Amino acid sequence: MPIIRASQRLVETSETSSPEVLNREEWISEPGRLSQFGAFIHVLMPGTRSSIKHWHQSEDELVYVLDGEVTVVEGETESVLGQGDAATFPHGDPVGHYLWNRSQSPVQCMIVGTRAQTDRITYPDHDRVLHRDRSQPDDIWTDSSGQTTESPDKEWAP
Repeated sequence: MPIIRASQRLVETSETSSPEVLNREEWISEPGRLSQFGAFIHVLMPGTRSSIKHWHQSEDELVYVLDGEVTVVEGETESVLGQGDAATFPHGDPVGHYLWNRSQSPVQCMIVGTRAQTDRITYPDHDRVLHRDRSQPDDIWTDSSGQTTESPDKEWAP
């Protein structure tokens, strides 16, 4: 059984809508050699979002707030979560979601998600679909009609 100390987490930064501000992901599942689900601590800086609105065809997601206050945007509904609150996003539910830190302090959330061999991730506000096949080296981006296109990552403006 691997024990993962805080100092052993695989730390990655992620872009936000503000190029000068980076969020942080502290991966636990990779150092622990887990393959059936991913788990990380997501540190969202004030005013930033976790991603653009999306939903997964094949993967469940769970968000658990460790510290701070975060707004969950799901479709047109917004809910504020505080320490100890959780939100779940079952696979196949076609309602896009993301986390938004509207507070003045960093927020820490644990994110856990299943890892399907293949998944289709839809970004409804951007007419994009990410096709993921974990046996392949790269993801493929299309629009909703199936035409190859680019990632919408630079279209973050809240």
